[in-house]
Amino acid sequence: MTGKRKLFTLLLAGIMVFLVAISAGCGQKQSGSSSSELNYPTKPVNMIIAFTAGGSSDVQARLMQKYWDKLVDQPWVFQYKPGAGGAIGFAEIARAKPDGYTIGGVNVPHIVLQPLGQNAQYSIDDFEYICQVVNDPQVLAVRKDSKFKSVKEVLDYAKENPGKLKVGIVGTFTGHHLMLLELQDKTGIKVTQVVYKGAADQNAALLGGEIDVMIGNVNDVMRSLEQMRILAVASEERSKFLPDVPTFKEEGIDIVSDIRRGFVVPKGTDPRVVQFLRDTFKKIAEDPEYLKDMEKAGQPAEYMSGEEFEKYVREQNEKARELLTKFGLLKS
Repeated sequence: MTGKRKLFTLLLAGIMVFLVAISAGCGQKQSGSSSSELNYPTKPVNMIIAFTAGGSSDVQARLMQKYWDKLVDQPWVFQYKPGAGGAIGFAEIARAKPDGYTIGGVNVPHIVLQPLGQNAQYSIDDFEYICQVVNDPQVLAVRKDSKFKSVKEVLDYAKENPGKLKVGIVGTFTGHHLMLLELQDKTGIKVTQVVYKGAADQNAALLGGEIDVMIGNVNDVMRSLEQMRILAVASEERSKFLPDVPTFKEEGIDIVSDIRRGFVVPKGTDPRVVQFLRDTFKKIAEDPEYLKDMEKAGQPAEYMSGEEFEKYVREQNEKARELLTKFGLLKS
């Protein structure tokens, strides 16, 4: 073979290799620029949900999965680790191998309250934060036929009858618990706290007359609006799901309280994988169709980047520490 022909053959082979590589690349879904560099993910990714299947956390994650599947070749495998107000599942995420193949849903302020007030087997330092996706404000609700028609009437009764008002919450060292403590702290009322395992039990208790009022989330009360009266919502502005309900601030009480839902991976996960996940989740969170699905499901969508989410978690940690200390509930 002559030198020119040999050179021509080598060039042709190189071009063919390049075209094959380009063709292969075009046939793959990619969520970020680092996909080919990382070669991630190459197998299914575990998604840990710290609550029961069918709950608000699960519903939201399932909506995200639908759009993840459009961007990434590898699916999520859901693993449910309920118990202890989410503490069991959160610890499972923290203990997982930091290889990018375990993602978990977390709730705030649960993940700050449990290490502060209980012997939780994790801390807020055990995670890399991907993003926040939900801001679900809390509300004060009564039965439709309740004698209480306003927040003022509830507070007046509680002040005149210390300890007699029965207030339902879901779990201790949860968002509901924190809001009740804050309400007592800012108004000086004393109430009887009644704890339930889940929102369904709590809703049934209110409708059955076991409790006088309850603290719940917007998403928790939406399905029972015909039977409940929502007295106030603990958000900066009125909820688009409850536009006729005043905020606590409008009622003269400076309380903003909510449950945030977001996603994390174990501490020590490759920063490139963390960035890949942040980029992918951001794309999903900004997809108009995803946002429509969230609204249909009654999920109050609010995106926050991983860096912002971590900063928020640490701010809530300090707020919770102060409040638990005031009520003598800080773990010794």
